[in-house]
Amino acid sequence: MNKLTSVFNSRRYWAALTLLGIAALAVALYYQYGVGDEPCQVCIHARLWVVALILIGAVMCWLPLTRGTQLVGNLVVVVSGAGLGERAWYLYQLENGIGNGSCQFELGMPDWFAVDRWFPWLFEVRNLCSFTPEMLLGLSMAESLMLFAFGLCCIAMTALFMTQQSQD
Repeated sequence: MNKLTSVFNSRRYWAALTLLGIAALAVALYYQYGVGDEPCQVCIHARLWVVALILIGAVMCWLPLTRGTQLVGNLVVVVSGAGLGERAWYLYQLENGIGNGSCQFELGMPDWFAVDRWFPWLFEVRNLCSFTPEMLLGLSMAESLMLFAFGLCCIAMTALFMTQQSQD
């Protein structure tokens, strides 16, 4: 238990989260450019949550790891995981005809946050929401993203609990 606590209290944890986010983004880009499965609006929203994970991990690698920074950092990871999970669940509902959601052919962000114009290779909507591709173990991309988001939230909540307990 002490070893796990020391990992969560280290920059290795934040570097690992950053690398995990980069890996997830690399998988998305592989499916876009390697497989030819163009991203929809909800897929790009999911990418934005993954980029938030990458950014908080990178920032936390440089900040002093105090009780306060660890608290805020892990809370941001939980929010990113929850946001990613919500988008993945929404995408799952769309691809399975559950609920009454819809998808647009534009990102829907305000002009001051025009990431689709600044980085079109990463954030441009190029398809309408439909079936997501099959990934490992026969899971769809939406299902895989839900599992990823759930795991991310579990890790961050564990880290949050352990880092706050260890610094008492």
